[in-house]
Parts: sequence; C-alpha cells; structure tokens
Amino acid sequence: MNTKILMSLSALLMVILGGLATFLPQEILDYFDSHPDGLVLLIVQIMGALYMGFAILNWMARSSIVGGIYNRPIALGNFLHFTMVALVLLRALMVEQRIEIIVAAVVYSAFTIWFGLATFTNPIKGKKS
Repeated sequence: MNTKILMSLSALLMVILGGLATFLPQEILDYFDSHPDGLVLLIVQIMGALYMGFAILNWMARSSIVGGIYNRPIALGNFLHFTMVALVLLRALMVEQRIEIIVAAVVYSAFTIWFGLATFTNPIKGKKS
C-alpha cells in the first residue's frame, strides 16, 4: 500500500486543525457557543500544538514506508489518535446531531480505517524484488 497520500492528507488535516486551534481558540469556542475561561483557551491552544506536532511528523514521514514493521510507532500513533477521536465523535453523535460532528466523525472514521489497514497489513506485499 502506498501511504504517501495517507500521510500527506493526514498532515494537511492536522496542520489546519492545529493552526486554527493554536491561533483562533476564542473564535472556535465562540462558534460552538462555549464561554471559556483562560484555562480552556490554554487547553485548546495546547491541543493545537499537539496537532501541529503530529502534522510535521506525518509530513516528514510521507515518503517513507509506513505500516507493518516499518515506522510502526508512527502508524500506531496515528491509528490510536484517529480511533480515539472517532469514538469520541461517534459518542457525541448519540447526544447531539450537528453537521460539524457528523462530518468530523466521517473523516476521522475514514482515517481510522485507512491507518488500520496501513498499520496491520504488510506494506511491501505485492512488490516484486
């Protein structure tokens, strides 16, 4: 499986989310009708920094073989991240059906499946030596 597209798209998603959370935390929280104090803003900005770190990790690893035993920590880290967020979003859908949650749940579920395939299958299978 060629994971360059997967790693590039996940890096793009994470740099967008990370940039928004880092530089526009107040606007994001206002959009979702939250009335944050200073600590909540700080947590959102820290989350944005985490996303930016994951984005650069994925971007730098995009040309490497990812999956199976190759770059396993990167593949597992991404799989865990996308799985946990997808589960949280799917649980949130049971409480409230907002279009933002639905779209995010679909995107994160798709990345969960894609990273699951990359993580637990042999990336070199099918290549002739």
